[in-house]
Amino acid sequence: MTKPPAAVHYRVALHSLHAHLFEVTLTVPAPELRVELSLPVWIPGSYLVREFSQHLLQIEAESDGQVVAVQQTRKNQWRVDLPPGTRQLAVRYTVYAFDASVRTAFLDASRGFFNPTSLCLRVAGRASSPHQIEVLPHKDATDWQLATALPALGRSRRGFGTYVAADYDELADNPFELGPFWSGTFQVRGVLHRFVVSGAPAGFDGERLLRDTQRIGCAVTAFWHDDDPPPFDRYLFILHASADGYGGLEHRHATALVCQRADLPLRPLIGSGTDAPGQPLQASDGYTTLLGLISHEYFHAWNVKRLRPIEFAAYDYEQENHTELLWFFEGFTSYYDDVLLLRAGLIDLATYLQLLSKAINQVLQTPGRRLQTVAQASFEAWTKYYRVHENTPNATVSYYTKGALVALCLDLTLRAEGRTSLDAVMQRLYQRCAAGPMRESDLLAVLQELGGRSLGPEMQAWVHSTAELPLRPLLEGAGITWKEEPAPLAQQLGLRVSEHNGLVINNVLTGSAAEAAGLAAGDEWLAVDAWRVRKLDDVALFAKGLTTIRALVARDGRLLTCPITWPGPCSVVKLTRRN
Repeated sequence: MTKPPAAVHYRVALHSLHAHLFEVTLTVPAPELRVELSLPVWIPGSYLVREFSQHLLQIEAESDGQVVAVQQTRKNQWRVDLPPGTRQLAVRYTVYAFDASVRTAFLDASRGFFNPTSLCLRVAGRASSPHQIEVLPHKDATDWQLATALPALGRSRRGFGTYVAADYDELADNPFELGPFWSGTFQVRGVLHRFVVSGAPAGFDGERLLRDTQRIGCAVTAFWHDDDPPPFDRYLFILHASADGYGGLEHRHATALVCQRADLPLRPLIGSGTDAPGQPLQASDGYTTLLGLISHEYFHAWNVKRLRPIEFAAYDYEQENHTELLWFFEGFTSYYDDVLLLRAGLIDLATYLQLLSKAINQVLQTPGRRLQTVAQASFEAWTKYYRVHENTPNATVSYYTKGALVALCLDLTLRAEGRTSLDAVMQRLYQRCAAGPMRESDLLAVLQELGGRSLGPEMQAWVHSTAELPLRPLLEGAGITWKEEPAPLAQQLGLRVSEHNGLVINNVLTGSAAEAAGLAAGDEWLAVDAWRVRKLDDVALFAKGLTTIRALVARDGRLLTCPITWPGPCSVVKLTRRN
């Protein structure tokens, strides 16, 4: 019987906190005479080629202690030729890490974070072998801890040490958090969940975050399983609170999250009189957004990490992995993230309808929905969704938001017909695909099985065409009042603006009054007629009673006058529960 190869080993040192450098030593035992190395160009869950190799520096190699040449062969690939009889190859390199997002790597004197896809070179032919990663503490960071969901081979009380993965895929799917973070735990059906938070202010209410996240965990697990525990034996939430950030990335045993510091739950001020001693403050809109993010990423532990598109059965880290199913895996997850907050009792129906109204208005205010189907949006995520520019609203539709509305339409249709619900469809689909690769045909088959008829025509219209979704009749049939109210000025004019440093136009929407007037993205709007303006409220003030106004804008160092004919009535949707 052939002996399995020894583990590929990575030794990660915090080389320089102030220069933001990790130093990695990759050890390959019993290597081939030619060793091919590569760094992924993307990270699963974030569909953009990010070129992580741009931050890899100073690569060198040794064969049994003797220096050997390293040749770069492609943008993210290197080759090492070794003498016969080499017992061990050691490759050392540094990685610059100063991206505070959930996708890459970060290091400074306050915190460290990395995804192995940013630090760990893949060894060709060894991807299915065991991998070990050893992370060393920094001598000047004596209060730092380490958190990851990988099982430990040996570690210190603070978490530094060696962790093991069955293969490169498992290694790549486990982020690492380092620093003086807050930590707490809870259980869901006997499975231990750990939550670590960095960047929190002193008044952070960690106990409330744990309680609310546990309720989300229980609601999501109950959604997928009647009585069984989650399909993992451990789970880690990593949350970094920053001055201005938002995002999340799912993993099989973990999620990495970023939120604004102001969105964390806070304990009441002592003596403030706003709450009884020890009681939490009422949830802010920002905290509700954070809970929705937690719900979304946790739901992904089932929907996209286990049940996943057939194109993701095996990741190709060298190039784009296209699928037309992100409307299902991201969109349906976006539908359920707020639904499950409602079921967990963390928001009420009025709040849920506010969130749903916002999603509907986002889609209806996007002209690109008339050009791009949600299936096309999924396939083109690599070139369009993550590459936002001034014409993005006119050319694309979000597979997150419209996908969520497709799920809503499907759920309301199934419930109205009385045979099943989308909940049951999702659970049956998870079983049918054995929590593995899925095709759209699997979804259609389950819909017919449980719904009693083919829903192919609906799916064709809602997913593969640009037809408008039948939102109003379906919602009204479910007892929800669809009310239209006057739209904000920006929507009336067909603009998206920023007001931080003057009134600057970010987007001009197709078919709008702003487009007809000749306004363009990048224009700074200086005045209406003879009146100085700095925000859209100023425009509204000076335009009252007029049918035409003259907008004075600065563009490319020139002053231009653009006459705007005031548009007709424009509305937004507001949903309420019918009395």
